[in-house]
Amino acid sequence: MSRVCQITGKRAMVGNNVSHAMNKTKRKFSVNLVKKRFYIAEEDRWITLKLSTSALKTINKKGIAAVLKEAKANGLLK
Repeated sequence: MSRVCQITGKRAMVGNNVSHAMNKTKRKFSVNLVKKRFYIAEEDRWITLKLSTSALKTINKKGIAAVLKEAKANGLLK
């Protein structure tokens, strides 16, 4: 599976390493991803998601059910 957040859709960005002499070489900014299990009480089951840490903060604030509903509406989850 690729390094993409399943809730927010965040993925790696591309940029440059810049030396003191202003030489530029390509580099990648990876996403801070965490694999986390959540219990969904409405469906009485566990799900495992690969999330960015900012998505984890969103889940702590809104709740897993609301976040999953939004992600499905945005087409990020099946």
